[in-house]
Amino acid sequence: MSETGKQVAVGIDLGGTAVKIGIVNASYEILAQTSIPTNAERPYDAVIADIGKTAAALLAENGFTVADCAGAGVGSPGTIDSQNGVVLYSNNIRWDNVPLAAELQKYLPVPVRVQNDANCAALGEVLCGAAKGCQNAVFLTLGTGVGGGIVINGKIFEGGHPGGAELGHVKCGSEKRRCTCGRFDCLETYASATALIHDAKQMAAAHPDSLLWELCGGDLERMNAKIPFDAADAGDSCGKVLVDNYIQYLADGITDLANIFRPDKIVLGGGVCAQGEKLTDPLNRYLRENCFGSTVAYVPKAVIAENGNQAGMIGAAGLVLQ
Repeated sequence: MSETGKQVAVGIDLGGTAVKIGIVNASYEILAQTSIPTNAERPYDAVIADIGKTAAALLAENGFTVADCAGAGVGSPGTIDSQNGVVLYSNNIRWDNVPLAAELQKYLPVPVRVQNDANCAALGEVLCGAAKGCQNAVFLTLGTGVGGGIVINGKIFEGGHPGGAELGHVKCGSEKRRCTCGRFDCLETYASATALIHDAKQMAAAHPDSLLWELCGGDLERMNAKIPFDAADAGDSCGKVLVDNYIQYLADGITDLANIFRPDKIVLGGGVCAQGEKLTDPLNRYLRENCFGSTVAYVPKAVIAENGNQAGMIGAAGLVLQ
């Protein structure tokens, strides 16, 4: 062991733009971290070489040897074969059948485990975040899409085969919105930040006298997911309609998940969650009123994730530290 006397793991959060790499101890504290650009247009072996070399250097710079390292966990976007450490397909980084674990071990000779990035974020919130102390939690990240992760009995649940637990791709709404997965009316097409921005642009274009137009400076390309909430707070009727509709869609989605899994908590992450109680208060009212058996059974609360952009690193490290 190193002079610190602590066993650690490397947690890697692989994103389309950047890769976050952290050294995490057994208490799930990040002792050191760094970030490198993904540059995913390169061959996958070049990307993984950079990740492995950077992780090895980070360990050495902080006084750790390979013997101190319990292993490395990687959270990757896409469909993952976690048993074999293979990224079967990832649209974000344009990977097909990439042997991520085996390739990473060339540069970081420790046990390597690979999981979907949203699954890692879910585990991170259970190990050291908004669901700490819970054995069962559902996690949704509301961003470009809607990612999801499920933790049951303290472990990631991904279904019996790769491709399970895709919570953003349950049905929601009936407007025939085309999803990136090819289906219509997935939760992602209504409850992602992308969906809210799309709806806000349409609303602003149809109502140029609304505050939405003013808040985006008369340029719809500057619309973001915060503007509808700001407009609603200021009493703008268009903003209120957008926010009410968005919360209704999301509430329907998480109520379905509560009815299926009945977790201890439903954790929400992503930029939209900066709205805090403006988001969770109406969601929790809806959950109390609409969960199956709510008058006699436990109703989970919707809470905001606490680890921000570090949840993925913590959860990835947890794959080997648990």
